[in-house]
Amino acid sequence: MKVVTVCGMGFGTSLMLLMDIQEMAAKHGIKVEGEAVDLGSAKGKSCDLMVASSEIAGELSEESVQVIAINNLLDKNELQDKVLPVLQAIIAGKDK
Repeated sequence: MKVVTVCGMGFGTSLMLLMDIQEMAAKHGIKVEGEAVDLGSAKGKSCDLMVASSEIAGELSEESVQVIAINNLLDKNELQDKVLPVLQAIIAGKDK
């Protein structure tokens, strides 16, 4: 499964977000490949899911994949509550 994390510059925030998602997913037996990108590079990326801060997520509304907006990027509980169910649903959909 591929997750693209997005921030304004494409490093720092998006890289931290990607590492947190991969760590959280691994704890639940989910392998996540990912890419941390800037907003301009995110448009048209091929992936299963995009995750960004709530400030940037609105700019990705035209993408063909689900975009999850994270309000507090340091809150791992929010990240798990919002991202884990979507990852599990994507896996369940692929297993059908």
